[in-house]
Amino acid sequence: MISGPEYNLAVWKPAYAAAGLDYIPRRDGMHGMRHFYASVALASGVSVKELAEYLGHHDPGYTLRIYTHLVPSSHRRAREAADGIFKPRHRGGTA
Repeated sequence: MISGPEYNLAVWKPAYAAAGLDYIPRRDGMHGMRHFYASVALASGVSVKELAEYLGHHDPGYTLRIYTHLVPSSHRRAREAADGIFKPRHRGGTA
């Protein structure tokens, strides 16, 4: 199996060159792709616990510390959940 650094040198960087793109280390390599994957997963609603498992992190807290800035805000969802509980229910007939 080919390692990450070997893949970058043998496949990834040549693909950039073939596409006429400038390769910028630490931004365009596999590590950058890993961060891109994590950000897309979080934005799509994948839980931090699941993402930690997918990335091979033993502690979801570690994953959260790295990617917490990418976790979508849930303020609106939290308000809607509370509103759903406390909203008056309409009964049939006149009010």
